[in-house]
Parts: sequence; C-alpha cells; structure tokens
Amino acid sequence: MHSPRRTPTLALILAPVLVLGIPAAPDAARACTNFLVTPGASTDGSTFITYSADSHTLYGDLPVLPAGVHAAGDTIAIHDWDSGRFLGRIPQAPVTYAVVGHINEHQLAIGETTFGGRKALVDPKGVIDYGSLMFLALQRAKTAREAIDVMIALVTEHGYASSGESFSISDPKEAWILEMVGRGTWGKGVLWVARRVPDGYVSGHANAARIRQFPRDDRDTRFAPDIVTFARDRGWYTGTDADFSFADVYAPADFGARRYCDARVWQFFRRVAPSRPIPAGWIEGAPDAQPLPLWIKPDRKLGVRDVMDLMRDHYEGTPYDMSQGVGAGPFGLPYRWRPLEWKSGDQTNFHERATSTQQTGFSFVAQSRASLPGPIGGILWFGVDDTATTVYVPMHAGILEAPRAFAPGTADFRTFSWDSAFWTFNWVSNWVYTRWRDMIVDLRDARQSLEGAFVAEIPEIDRAALELYRRSPRQAREHLTAYAADRTAAVMDRWRALGQQLFVRYMDGNVRDAQGNVTHPPYPAEWTDRIEAERPGFYRVLPIPGQLPDGE
Repeated sequence: MHSPRRTPTLALILAPVLVLGIPAAPDAARACTNFLVTPGASTDGSTFITYSADSHTLYGDLPVLPAGVHAAGDTIAIHDWDSGRFLGRIPQAPVTYAVVGHINEHQLAIGETTFGGRKALVDPKGVIDYGSLMFLALQRAKTAREAIDVMIALVTEHGYASSGESFSISDPKEAWILEMVGRGTWGKGVLWVARRVPDGYVSGHANAARIRQFPRDDRDTRFAPDIVTFARDRGWYTGTDADFSFADVYAPADFGARRYCDARVWQFFRRVAPSRPIPAGWIEGAPDAQPLPLWIKPDRKLGVRDVMDLMRDHYEGTPYDMSQGVGAGPFGLPYRWRPLEWKSGDQTNFHERATSTQQTGFSFVAQSRASLPGPIGGILWFGVDDTATTVYVPMHAGILEAPRAFAPGTADFRTFSWDSAFWTFNWVSNWVYTRWRDMIVDLRDARQSLEGAFVAEIPEIDRAALELYRRSPRQAREHLTAYAADRTAAVMDRWRALGQQLFVRYMDGNVRDAQGNVTHPPYPAEWTDRIEAERPGFYRVLPIPGQLPDGE
C-alpha cells in the first residue's frame, strides 16, 4: 500500500505535544514499488533506493521536518496514514534529526511497500502504523542498522498497527530490506526479518513479501527470536528452522502477488542483468516455478539517471508490454484505468500492473553519498504524479524548507492550483495520455533536458555548498534551499509552457507540423484494421449510381 502522506504544520512540529500525520484517505492495494542499489552497484559509489507512492487519492507533496531538542514528557500523537484514525501517543525522543521527505540529514532513507500477509496478524490494539514508523525512524536514527533497531524497539513497546510491510532502508554505505508482520491478538510487537543487500547487488520489492529462507549466523541478517516457533505454535509451519521461509509462511503469494507485484521486480532484474535472464514462470503463475531471487548482480553499474529510467517502466520489450494490444488504444497508451481486474462470464481477467502508473502521488530516487557531509551528500530526487511523465528535481537533505510548488498546504487533492507541482504535472500528463505515442516524444525531450542539466550541475552545487559548510553549516543549508527553490521554479515554468504547447499542437485530434500548419495524420493502420474487423463491411464507402468521378 502507499503512504497517503499528510504532514503537520511547523507549529505542531515544535509544540510540546506533537502530531505526526493528519487524516488521509484510504488507498487501494498493489500500490508502491521500491528498488535498491548498493554502493558497489552504482557508478559513483552512491546508495540508491526508489519509492513510488501510488494512490488514486494521494496529493503529492514534500514535508520538511526540522531537527529538534525536546523536553522530558513531550509526546507525539500517532494517526494512521491510510485512514487518519488516532492510534495513541508515544514519548518523544530527546533529540530528533531533520527530515526532507523520506531522507534525513544523515542520508538515511526509507521507503516501503505493503504486502498484507495473514489477516490474523494485524494487531487491533497497535499504536504505530507503518507510515508513522518510517518518519519516526528518520527522526531518530543515523544509519540503516540503527533505523532497524529504532523501528523494532518502537513497535515492540507500543504495538504495530498495520499489516505486513516491506521497508527499504539505506545509508551511504548499505541498503537493507526489513519485512514485518504483527502478532495479531497473540501479543504486542512484530515478527520480522531484515537482510542487507550484498554490496555490488541490487534488489527490489513491490507489494509482495520477498525474504524467504535466511541464514541464522550472519551479521547481515537479523530476525525476531521466535520467528519460527511462533508459526509452529499456530500450526502454520512444521519444517526445520533452516527451511523456514518468512514470505511463504506469513504472506503466501497468490496470483496477484506474483503477476501484479513480483513482475515489477522481475522486469527490473531483466533490465539490469540481461545476461542472466530469470524465467517468467513465477510471475505467470506456474505451480512449480521458483520464486525470484532476493537480489541480483547487475551487468553494469547504474547511475542516477539509469535508476530514474527504471522507475518509468511499462514492461517495454516483453510479452507484457502495456503499449501494445487493443488495451493501449490507437496511440499505444501504456496505462489501463482501474479496476485492475474484470469479469467475463465466470472468468476473472486482469490488466498488467507496471512500475510506472498513472495514479502515483509522488516518487523519489534517494541518493546517499559517503564522500560528503550528510546535508550535502543526501539528495532526494523528487517528483510528483506518474513516474514516466514527472521530472525528478534534486532536493538536498540539508534544505530548510520545501519549494512552494512541493510544499504541503500549497494545494490539496480537491483543490487545483497552478502553483502546485502535483496539479501542473497532472494537467500535462492527462493531456499526454490522449495521444501518447506522439506527445510523449515532446515530453521526454523537455524532461531529459531538465534532468540532464540538474545531474550535470550537481558537482558544482556540491562544491559550493561544501565550501560554505566548512565555514557555516547554516549558510550551506540556505544555499541548497535556494538552489532547490530556483530549480523547482524553472521546472514549473517549463511544464506550464509545455502543457500550453502540447495543447496548441495537438488540439482536436490534429497535429501541427514544424511550421505550425494543421495536419490530419490518420489512425495507425492496425487500429483501423481492428475497426473494420469488428464490423466487416459496415464502414465501407459504397459507390452511388450516377456519382461523378473524383475531380469532375
């Protein structure tokens, strides 16, 4: 599930009694996607994690939480991200770190996808939901290992209020996957396992539990002491400890978990490691197929723009390519409107669910770089709306406030505003959907120009910020804040202009040529052939007796 993120105002953040989260709308399942890239698998030694928060009711914005020193007795009120329901209060930490979206000032980043798991394991008395848990860890931890400690300690003490969840947790040196489910009415806390992705490898998860068998004597694997005995006590597992699979016991994969969820990871692996093809049997539902590996070594190292591109996938180049077939319409639109499944008689059918999807509220590529101080080394490449039509704008971990277009409160899900990046990008992308094959070319050109310029100028921005940081960390933060605001404003100007240009060029189903003249390109032949095949002869132009030949 996604995280329908709503963030507190600055006044609430600084108040003695804190509130983390404001009521938000519920979401649909099969939502988010996370990819993880370790330092040894990246071109410059960065760690990357990605996250798309996919919901039809989520307004995408960027919360910025300041660091704080808190008095004894301060508390935080916890509200469930998906429903807004008040869950309880917990003690505040004495010191909290600054957070920009899903990365903090120490370059710790966290993303998530929901897999659900056994319904009996949801704790009706839990106080901390998965969304609040991420922000609490970002405010209280400096490294991925420390974040795991914080997260497990919090839900052990206060109870876990959500269903099964996979978390991506990264810092400048490591990337981890943490998976957890609650204990239902059998006690407080969670059943959990965490594994470090080996350096030089990549991994991913997309709403299906991914950790199966795991070693018991490895410092890079951690787990609840009773993870196996709990399942045995419930009658859910009778095998050996060595054969125990977290995913298969606590979240057995149905067809949806394989095809709608693991298929996104399969495609990610296929693209980064084409020399080691993974059979498609698992994602196609073959009964005896082997599950996907937890991680894979890419054929080549990945840069930040590679990772952005991987988030824009629609299964191109595979039998599941969403730009093909009657469902894509005449202009190859790689999206299918909801619902995901439909009935045909007694048969349930489905549309593919790709990494890039129209209902994304926000997404990011979090980059952590060990060679730089935290506020400079951490970058949240942040975008709103569909990953294939967004522009990822660099937000350094040290910025003091979000640019206005991304700031909470600039608009909301019910209120359109030209000042809002979410609404501006949705306005452009929804027009592009009407003639995808043509308009996406114009959009890609604009997107690549902007993102290419940002990537090219980051080294110089880093150098200037580092020079300031050595004299005054505050001045460095102000410099990075101004940079983020300036580049966001440039993106907004370009995108509003792009939308106007696309509207003029493609109005009424026409296409203006390079000189601005209106032309009438026909539908693709394969589409008109389908129209004819549906009603043979019905649309045929018939000769009329006595009609004059053309030109007379």
